[in-house]
Amino acid sequence: MSDTAKLQVPGKEVEYPILTGSVGPDVIDIRKLYAQTGTFTYDPGFTSTASCESGLTYIDGDEGVLLHRGYPIGQLAEQSSFMEVAYLMLNGELPGQDELAKFNTTITRHTMLHEQLATFYRGFRRDAHPMAVMCGVAGALSAFYHDSTDITDPKQRMIASHRLIAKMPTIAAMAYKYSVGQPFLYPDNRLSYTGNFLRMTFGVPAEEYVVNPVVEKALDRIFILHADHEQNASTSTVRLAGSSGANPFACIAAGIACLWGPAHGGANEAALNMLHEIGRPERIPEFIARAKDKNDPFRLMGFGHRVYKNYDPRATVMQKTVREVFKELNVSDPVFDVALQLEEMALKDDYFVEKKLFPNVDFYSGVILSAIGFPTTMFTALFALARTVGWVAQWNEMISDPEQKIGRPRQLYTGPTQRDYVPVDKR
Repeated sequence: MSDTAKLQVPGKEVEYPILTGSVGPDVIDIRKLYAQTGTFTYDPGFTSTASCESGLTYIDGDEGVLLHRGYPIGQLAEQSSFMEVAYLMLNGELPGQDELAKFNTTITRHTMLHEQLATFYRGFRRDAHPMAVMCGVAGALSAFYHDSTDITDPKQRMIASHRLIAKMPTIAAMAYKYSVGQPFLYPDNRLSYTGNFLRMTFGVPAEEYVVNPVVEKALDRIFILHADHEQNASTSTVRLAGSSGANPFACIAAGIACLWGPAHGGANEAALNMLHEIGRPERIPEFIARAKDKNDPFRLMGFGHRVYKNYDPRATVMQKTVREVFKELNVSDPVFDVALQLEEMALKDDYFVEKKLFPNVDFYSGVILSAIGFPTTMFTALFALARTVGWVAQWNEMISDPEQKIGRPRQLYTGPTQRDYVPVDKR
């Protein structure tokens, strides 16, 4: 391949360098396009545009590959822990034993929230969506932690990153507790990151909470699988907000707001709602037939993916995990039977195989979270908790990038051309 790309526009021909990454598609560097040609590119959704250079996460949707700092997601989910993945994303390498122990201690020291934030929670209605609460509280952190908002100071950036990762489980658990009218539980530093979150969510002051190790491992895997996913909508939002110089807490709040959208973070809730709609295993053929009918608006939620045109590598891990959780919790619910049989039938159906509509991570994660005891309103909040690791890693990378500029997409203008104002009495 040539190291330049030629573009012909009326009256001239220009060349642009082709940049090559360590893996994945090459990119055409068009930063001088407007200056040289007076034209922009048109790419709604930025699906063919590389908005940044990044060394964090790589996705090959055609091959079903997801790598974090070069490590396959399957290996990390099976063998690693969420704290180890968090360290990897922030620092570029897997930690040694001493480094991991120190990192765990650092995160643990930051798990408590400022006590005045408890009052802030009480300003919300009891039926407020947990994502509304998380978005507000995350943004409010900048009002309490002034010593970590200077983005020009690498030490302050890292302190803010540690605080966000550490406090997000506390924020999410308190959002849940507030919605059900139960008292907040303070973090217990003797527990793991995920075990602590389970206790803060489901424990009560009146009795001791015992963490189920199977549930703890399953939730830790879900956190790993949602830690980062390249330049998706919420991550791009965090980067765009950060490009203006906004403080890290505001940037993460922006990411939470974007993730709240049903087309992004709400997919696992939609998948579970679909399973409830099907209701019984014997109705599965009816709904599969509807999914194949072009004239029927019904779609099987939790199947296929915007990026993955092969099997979602995260779903492979979840396929095993869902069975482990069902067995441990002795789950007996028609909805879960529907999930397992729908998965089996779809994987054997020629229509779904040909169109590569495989079960994705959202199909399984919603089922698992429901079996553990989380209401559907908490699903996206858990997604935000896990994705905070990716968001802060991406934000740190962007701030440190010498090529970074404030985001400023352009447009194809189709409104009226210039016209003169007419006084209201003459219109």
